[in-house]
Amino acid sequence: MYDVPDQTGKYAVVTGANSGTGKEAVRRLAGAGARIVLAVRTPSKGEQARKEILAQYPQAQLEVRRVDLADLPSVREFADGLVADGLPLDLLLNNAGVMAPPARMTTADGFELQFGSNFLGPFALTLRLLPLLLAAPAPRVATMSSGAANFGRIHFDDLQWERRYRPAAAYAQSKLADLMFAHQLAAIAHERGWNLMSNAAHPGFTRTNLQSTGPSLGLDRPPLLVRITERVNPLPSQGVEQGAEPLLFAATSPAAVAGGYYGPSKALGLVGPTKVVKSPKRSLDEPANARLWLAAEQLTGVALPSHV
Repeated sequence: MYDVPDQTGKYAVVTGANSGTGKEAVRRLAGAGARIVLAVRTPSKGEQARKEILAQYPQAQLEVRRVDLADLPSVREFADGLVADGLPLDLLLNNAGVMAPPARMTTADGFELQFGSNFLGPFALTLRLLPLLLAAPAPRVATMSSGAANFGRIHFDDLQWERRYRPAAAYAQSKLADLMFAHQLAAIAHERGWNLMSNAAHPGFTRTNLQSTGPSLGLDRPPLLVRITERVNPLPSQGVEQGAEPLLFAATSPAAVAGGYYGPSKALGLVGPTKVVKSPKRSLDEPANARLWLAAEQLTGVALPSHV
């Protein structure tokens, strides 16, 4: 089990912090002494997670704040609140996500739900928090991708899947976009001489509500396939204790590097201890990464701060 190094004095933001890998990341960071903002869409669920973690670590410094990554004004309000506080931000864990809703759905801003929630929201959040990140001595942005990124394509001619929506393909595109974003942010940080580490991770096949919540959106009950696989799944899987480790490694390990990508080491990357994993070739296409970054700036209306 990965042992998170001492995080005393570190200030962290974790999105999707009320359940799954996000909650586990908060728990482990809290145990290592970090001060953490649980960034959640539903504050009551965040407060419940906070209560449970405090039961284990009574001295933990935990705060719940609301952010809906599918709503850019919410992202702006959340970031503005942190910027107003003025505390340097050491760690940003872009963890929250949604997976494969059966029918095409949209965010509050009209983006396809997965592209908007999994990529455009975290993109806007990260850029709005850059002043705080760059004020920290050794900041890191760790972004959660997925093994599905290996099968992803960026459909620049139809980023929002308006022509023919396919749940799994749209999810793969959003997670490839996350990985491209992590690589492009690392490249920009190097080019500008920032002491900022941007890297990425994927959790393999970790048992969370991600696999059931997304495919059930808009339905009265989970689809038959989801109900079957919840009972009998032929693929190796793991709990959140192991599944959160690649993201924690990316965010805290002295061995992690800018542009690194980390994931499970066994059963074709589905389970096991963390190792360096190979990024899919499409995520290393520098012109495509720059093109996606520009598209994200145009879609979100959020660009790199001119003064950093």
